[in-house]
Amino acid sequence: MTSLSRRELFSAGVFVVAGAAAATVGGEPAQAAAPKGALPGTTFAHGVASGDPLPDGILLWTRVTPVKTAVPGSGLGADVSVTWELAEDSGFRRVAAKGTVVTGAARDHTVKVAPSGLRAGTAYWYRFSSGGVTSPVGRTKTAPAAGEALDRLRLGVVSCANLQAGYFTAYRHLADRGDLDVVLHLGDYLYEYGVGEYQARDVVVRPHDPTTEMTTLEHYRRRHAQYKTDVDLQALHAVVPFIVTWDDHESANDAWSGGAENHTEGSEGTWNVRKAASKQAYAEWMPVRYDAGGQLYRRFSFGDLASVSMLDLRSYRSQQASTIVSPEISSPERTLTGAAQMNWLLDGLTQASTQWKLIGNPVMIAPVRFPSTLSTAEIGGVQTLLGSTTIDGVPYNVDQWDGYTADRSRVISHLRDNAITDAVFLTGDIHSGWACDVPADPLTYPSTGTSVAAELVCTSVTSDNLDDILGVPPRSGSIAVEDAFKAANPHVKYLDFDSHGFSVLEVTPAAVRMDWYVLSDRTSPTSTSSRSVSYQVAAGTHKVTALA
Repeated sequence: MTSLSRRELFSAGVFVVAGAAAATVGGEPAQAAAPKGALPGTTFAHGVASGDPLPDGILLWTRVTPVKTAVPGSGLGADVSVTWELAEDSGFRRVAAKGTVVTGAARDHTVKVAPSGLRAGTAYWYRFSSGGVTSPVGRTKTAPAAGEALDRLRLGVVSCANLQAGYFTAYRHLADRGDLDVVLHLGDYLYEYGVGEYQARDVVVRPHDPTTEMTTLEHYRRRHAQYKTDVDLQALHAVVPFIVTWDDHESANDAWSGGAENHTEGSEGTWNVRKAASKQAYAEWMPVRYDAGGQLYRRFSFGDLASVSMLDLRSYRSQQASTIVSPEISSPERTLTGAAQMNWLLDGLTQASTQWKLIGNPVMIAPVRFPSTLSTAEIGGVQTLLGSTTIDGVPYNVDQWDGYTADRSRVISHLRDNAITDAVFLTGDIHSGWACDVPADPLTYPSTGTSVAAELVCTSVTSDNLDDILGVPPRSGSIAVEDAFKAANPHVKYLDFDSHGFSVLEVTPAAVRMDWYVLSDRTSPTSTSSRSVSYQVAAGTHKVTALA
């Protein structure tokens, strides 16, 4: 798939960040000057975005503020008409689709449209207008035609962006590349915590709005709106389509179908009401083909090269296990995916018409044993990082697939028994970088066991890593912990517990390659980035190997 250069993007008038920050007015993204007759206060302060590319369609998103009082979550402001245009050129001389929709306070004045009948593998430019004011211009691209021979696909891969813990310069560096076909966001697009509850080594870099933990629809809307005013996030949304899924912090920490670790019934209302509020705000504010109460898991294909199956591992899961010595943790009655999603995943792996089967996987599937050599402080730090707990005296991460071994066994057995090749799990959640084989039997791997898939885990954009939790310099005390984990888990080939940043995944018929990029300082709006390491999965091998 071809991409535009950064110079071409600038000449096209696409809204991107130049250097450390975009043009701003009073700290907000710059808006087109309102012409005479425009509604007072009309802005597109939250940028534009696109997502979920199909060969013949794309989803477009924005939010209009029709009057100054119609701030996100307020419930204020009348219904207004918003016109949208999609063109094959940046000057909008060849308009491919256009229309008018009505939005209002019932959907927090957000706008989502899904033009269809478009040309496959084609770049498009889009914009919105309302009340005489025009939004920034965005650029997007449809997916290649089904079955089309494709020699390359390049994806940005990100997870865990906590605004209180730093600046989103990782997004700026991705936007500056100009060579991405899509961005995969694997969850924790935002965080639910109030000010002072979770930040950068206990320093609040940028305070959340609202200042309290988000539990109501107003809270979730305001928090989504705050994140969408970040200039680096706006820049990335404006130049490449996203494919997203949620993890837990879009609602509450360690969420499951009937509750969450970070939810108290009574004082914070009922879980079902809070969950519904988080899902409604997500449906309104994210460029995703999802309506509140609907199905988030979905699949995309890119020619004959790759499919991307995005999982929802929060809506249907059983409560996390409380013991590992009883049958609870391996009980087939407990589920991570839910029955319908599991069948959909397995069928998709078997019936895929693409070479590579990529799985957008919010929590880690490769098994992880805690080393017995760690100190109490190291165990506590890793538990905090991974969201794990000590059960029956044994550190264990029951929030990952490790806590739902019956479901994991179904996936692994399906891959092995059907001789499915070139399956790669792309994972976020745990604020660290990993490259792993996924063994059919971890107890005999690698001496006699086989690997059925590979897993590549991106680190956090800003959320705390192990060095932050332990309060030690980066790449110091964590190195011994990493070595101990790799020794205890021979299928883990790469592990970085310290870095913040992003990953870039390149898919070709020969291999899937992930490059990890690390930030020099997540708390600086001018942070630089550099490539740390690269690992690949060669076609047909199911194994990760290091690259120079």
